Amino acid sequence: MHWSDIPADSLAVLRRGSVIPAHLLALDAGRKLDERRQRAMTRYYLDAGAGGVAVGVHSTQFAIRDVGLYQPVLELAMQTAREWEPLGGRRPLFMVAGLAGRTGQAVREAGIARGLGYHAGLLSLAAMKGASEDELIAHCEAVAQVMPLVGFYLQPAVGGIHLPAGFWRRFAEIDNVVAIKMAPFNRYRTLDVIRGVVAARAEERVTLYTGNDDHIVLDLLAPFTFMRDGQAVTVRIQGGLLGHWSVWTKRAVELLERIHHAVAAGVVTPELLALDAQVTDCNAALFDVAHDFHGCIAGCHEVLRRQGLLQGTWCLDANEGLSPGQADELTRVQRDYPHLVDDGFVAANRERWLS
Repeated sequence: MHWSDIPADSLAVLRRGSVIPAHLLALDAGRKLDERRQRAMTRYYLDAGAGGVAVGVHSTQFAIRDVGLYQPVLELAMQTAREWEPLGGRRPLFMVAGLAGRTGQAVREAGIARGLGYHAGLLSLAAMKGASEDELIAHCEAVAQVMPLVGFYLQPAVGGIHLPAGFWRRFAEIDNVVAIKMAPFNRYRTLDVIRGVVAARAEERVTLYTGNDDHIVLDLLAPFTFMRDGQAVTVRIQGGLLGHWSVWTKRAVELLERIHHAVAAGVVTPELLALDAQVTDCNAALFDVAHDFHGCIAGCHEVLRRQGLLQGTWCLDANEGLSPGQADELTRVQRDYPHLVDDGFVAANRERWLS
């Protein structure tokens, strides 16, 4: 499958920049898949206006592969997306599947995702730790033979590896790469990705997405200008594929629309800039920055638990959960930033999603 095979309307969703939540995993008290609530989450994202969902990624918990849930979870999300009539009517979606492991596993997962109808695979390189740059590129090329790729710069704090600008230039030169999600949580390394894409002359084909949950608003507002052959080349980050956007998704969609309008008009107000720090403050509570991201998935679960979409914060790993004081921090940011919270939207539609 080549990116030119993706339906034009779905590809346009990716290109213009969309909210693509990193789908969470609904478990019951026995840490088994809760299909009803998993389906409800997908319906929530679609009704909130998301441009698609990313399933089988870090927020879905990489451990789904160890318990036989990779294909069932991807299949459930795709089936729900195809069957659900979202608020405002049906619209094209761009569906992303997480791909992980060494080459054999990643290729198999790409085959599964392609067979289920996913448009692209978000390729984690965490399992390739210690590989040379040539080995990493060969790995990416092998997976790209199966389906279009979204590159993934995962922050080292949760298992990612350092990838320099030279790697990103070579990665962007792979013809079946359609986008890159930048999530190193590091400004210097984010610039490495963008410089690499510009050096590869791939900025028209490779759409940039922020995964920097600590810097969402400014990533989306800022122009990035680099020199190439003596000429200035300016690119922008168009959308977000974010764990942060797995909650309060309705507000995320409204925020991205506001940013797109501001960029198009060339008018960025102080009020819009101020949202960057507020969103980052929310993320500190969600992602448990105080404890080096230990509760980053459970924090998102807790928001949906409070909203009634999840029954608990259970993760596949019994050692993963909320950190001391994290619940209080979530209460604080929900109180301080009500304009970033979509509790009313969820309350009005929850029973329909759970039906």
